[in-house]
Amino acid sequence: MQAKIVILGTGGTIAGTAASPTDAIGYTAAQLGVAQLVAAVPALAGLPIECEQVAQLDSKDMDFATWQRLAQRVAVHLARDAVHGVVITHGTDTLEETAYFLHRVLAPAKPVVLTAAMRPATSVEADGPQNLRDAVTVARHPEAAGVCVVMAGSVFHAVGLRKTHTQRPDTFDGGEAGPLAHLTAGRLQRLRDAPAAKALGLEVVSRDPQAWPRVEIVVNHTAADGRVVDALLAQGLDGLVVAGTGNGSLSNALTRAALRAQAAGVRVLRASRCCGGPVIALPGAALTEVSDDLGAPQARVALLLDLLGRD
Repeated sequence: MQAKIVILGTGGTIAGTAASPTDAIGYTAAQLGVAQLVAAVPALAGLPIECEQVAQLDSKDMDFATWQRLAQRVAVHLARDAVHGVVITHGTDTLEETAYFLHRVLAPAKPVVLTAAMRPATSVEADGPQNLRDAVTVARHPEAAGVCVVMAGSVFHAVGLRKTHTQRPDTFDGGEAGPLAHLTAGRLQRLRDAPAAKALGLEVVSRDPQAWPRVEIVVNHTAADGRVVDALLAQGLDGLVVAGTGNGSLSNALTRAALRAQAAGVRVLRASRCCGGPVIALPGAALTEVSDDLGAPQARVALLLDLLGRD
């Protein structure tokens, strides 16, 4: 019996449509259901695939409630003996955040493969069908495990993933460690093993999403005076990721504002606005918590989960 793959749809550009087949920018995301996406890939016909629509949104509008529901549905399907792995269709805008969230919460022994597209399904150069085919190939691989992302012929681990380009199909980068594998003509060429991980568990994200901690990102820039941090603090804030320049460096004014927030009980994590590279803690630095290899969006997820786990 062939291993069953469950494909969960959440919307995104991969499910988007445009009035013209030559329009790859002025489209509307999340218009097609996941079953329609699968039906459009002839290579998937006849495979034991099960589809479920978990959400239907543009990933720029991803929210905690959808994250919670997605994690729960992934866990339900992975617990089924007949299911070998799960594929998730998603938008590229917040894909790095969802992938990291699922990795930290579930750290599954079976494969959970996220995929997406940079061009809508109606485009003459649609990249979604090949990405979906590749994602299923990875999910069916006998040695596949854990959360990964498949795009443009590359397989990336969730940790350190970054979207790096506004238009190119090969928009994702896997950070300092690079991709896990490449796909060529349907064959998987492994480059390295995925790092080991320990699941936080669904109970960490089981509370009402409306009551999850508020964690925001503030960016350092020329003349950053820290007033935005003070405004956030006045509204109520639980965690703050400060995306500094270079090695997470902040203006003096922004540093003072972040320290005021920290003194008020807010967890402050220093990240970088750079596209790549770790943030290294420096002796004697005023703000000691750093994001290491995580970009600011993933660092925000890490801080959110840490705060949820401590409540």
